[in-house]
Amino acid sequence: MSARIIDGRQLAAQVRADVAQQVKALLDETGIRPGLAVVLVGDDAASQVYVRNKAAACEAAGMHSEVIILPADTSEDALLARVAALNEDPAIHGILVQLPLPAPIRAARIIEAIHPDKDVDGFHPINAGLLMTGTPRFRPCTPYGIQMMLESENVNLWGAQAVVVGASNIVGKPMALLMLAAGATVTLCNSKTRNLAAHTRNADVLVVATGKPGMIDGAMIKPGAVVIDVGINRKADGGLVGDVDFESARKVASAITPVPGGVGPMTIAMLLMNTLQAARALTTRA
Repeated sequence: MSARIIDGRQLAAQVRADVAQQVKALLDETGIRPGLAVVLVGDDAASQVYVRNKAAACEAAGMHSEVIILPADTSEDALLARVAALNEDPAIHGILVQLPLPAPIRAARIIEAIHPDKDVDGFHPINAGLLMTGTPRFRPCTPYGIQMMLESENVNLWGAQAVVVGASNIVGKPMALLMLAAGATVTLCNSKTRNLAAHTRNADVLVVATGKPGMIDGAMIKPGAVVIDVGINRKADGGLVGDVDFESARKVASAITPVPGGVGPMTIAMLLMNTLQAARALTTRA
């Protein structure tokens, strides 16, 4: 068996093209151009790349984008003041503060300061609660992208055994909730899970988001499973690898996402989708 490759770049391009059409329609009908503000604190090289990619994607979709770069020694209060100003800015419909933040800034306090209606990352406690109760306002972008990838592959989660490895607030927990809402029986594994392979070998759908390169290999995968690799890890030679050992996994799985070119492009595409949704909500409240 050789797994079919789930092409995140191709699907993301389709989503972004659709968003661009909807952005133009919204602008023509209402005069509203969706706007996204991305705030970066410090000079982390990887974060700078992510921020540039997000801004470029916004511009390509016809959205307004604003990139705010603050020095690493910015105080928590100063960052909170910036967020408060963006909350009041009518041209900004979505606010994203790039994580991680330098110490001693508390990420939780910053996330809570973003207005829930502009929290296009879906991390605000109110939005996390809405997701938990099955009535999400914004789905976190990476799990949302994975959901669309599974739908594009006609993966039926109803009654399926789904396993998520990695229990972060950004990917693992919201992913488990989305799959649960789709009818799957979900196991959420964390760093303390005993006999991890016993869980992963039971998965019809396996999502891995740990930040540990190659920790899941083909021997840990159920034959015919769909494998979604969220990890992006940089090797010494500068190349990228996922949390799944791709070569051994593709011999066992029925479908698998590559790294790069899998989940990553979908994350940005769904950020655009959420920003469009936030701008549309403004028209219904007006």
